[in-house]
Amino acid sequence: MSKAKEQKSSSGISFIMVLVLLLSIAGLAFGAYKLIMDGKDTVPPTGSITMKVGEVRTLETVIGTDFTCQIYDESIAVIDETHLLTATAAGSTTIVAQSPDGKSQVFSLTVTGEGVVFVTETTTTTTTTETTTMETTTQPLPEGSVTGIELTFYSVTLKVGEKKMPIVTMFPADANDKSEKWTSTDDKVAKVDWLGNITAVAPGTCTIRVTSVNNPNVYAEVSVTVPGASTTTTTTTTTAATTTTTTTSALSSSTTTTTTTNAANADGLTYVQGILIANKTYGLPADYNPGVDSAAQAAFNTMQAAAKKDGKSLSICSGFRSYALQKTLYDKYVKRDGKAKADTYSARPGHSEHQTGLAFDINKASDSFANTPEAKWLADNCWKYGFIIRYPKGKEHITGYKYEPWHIRYLGTELAEKVYRSGKTLEEYLGITSVYQD
Repeated sequence: MSKAKEQKSSSGISFIMVLVLLLSIAGLAFGAYKLIMDGKDTVPPTGSITMKVGEVRTLETVIGTDFTCQIYDESIAVIDETHLLTATAAGSTTIVAQSPDGKSQVFSLTVTGEGVVFVTETTTTTTTTETTTMETTTQPLPEGSVTGIELTFYSVTLKVGEKKMPIVTMFPADANDKSEKWTSTDDKVAKVDWLGNITAVAPGTCTIRVTSVNNPNVYAEVSVTVPGASTTTTTTTTTAATTTTTTTSALSSSTTTTTTTNAANADGLTYVQGILIANKTYGLPADYNPGVDSAAQAAFNTMQAAAKKDGKSLSICSGFRSYALQKTLYDKYVKRDGKAKADTYSARPGHSEHQTGLAFDINKASDSFANTPEAKWLADNCWKYGFIIRYPKGKEHITGYKYEPWHIRYLGTELAEKVYRSGKTLEEYLGITSVYQD
């Protein structure tokens, strides 16, 4: 081969190599660009959020104000549709916020109970003894201390010889010592053993207290009533709408109403056809603190198991709320959105169904829940287990609240079926209103 041909051949090879090299570089550049573009919708973790038990704050993100949230451990904190985050128990978890266009942001949440002590106080009236819970800030507690006690019920009526035991939950979950100490203010009325078994001894009233051995400042109480010989009293109560006569038997602790209209008993509670009412018209006393109703909880557990068999997952994201907690939430909403708007989605303290212990928010208190398979299953089946969707769509002018497909109220299977089949709200079915007086 001549020298000229060799040079031409070498030049051709060199050109091809350069072209391949340029294409390779271009491919790498395009791949890097694609990786950047593909990854730009995901925001890496932004560090940690630290809160104390009972603290409430609004979650803010860099992906905008329109987003939904998932909390991996809802026993530690809950968040509502307005992005209000409430710390409920000590521990750590992860929060993932996601916008409709796919952007997301991850938060690491740590909740500590240090410095917070839950103290239970007893208020005695002429008719009953109620318990209330409030928070008091003290000196920081040693790590691993018990900071709170929760019971499955806070008042009970027992016949002589009857027994009942509340389930105790101490916070935080990883407390070093969860030993309990049980006492009774009157062993002649009701006694309690070291496990918390309450036994009715004789007619009367007393208080059973469980105290944390680890932190004696933390305790919870159960008001015990043991009915005596049968006595009958007649009380005439006048409400804004009607006058109702009720007859109460001390032996059975039952109430028979001569009409089916509003009846307020001596405890300041309003019942209609035997149903406890909490809405904008009828409120609850600030010291009414029954905890989660055991029958409602048992009914939910049964419903949850049935939903699981149908491939649906149901959980309670918000259950019982005390007057104090509802006030904290409502005041936060008013400060952020104004009173008029807050009243469309949040109850004023004393007017929340959550304070009855008979209402639960399911899975996620967010409008996004409405389009889930779980929401449809709940709407179609909850009545079978004694619940109703309390605030239906299109009934806002009657209930006073926006559509909440996640909020259910326990009525018992018989009444729940009647209300469900009537197609009415609870207000319509009972013939009552839900309107604030101011």
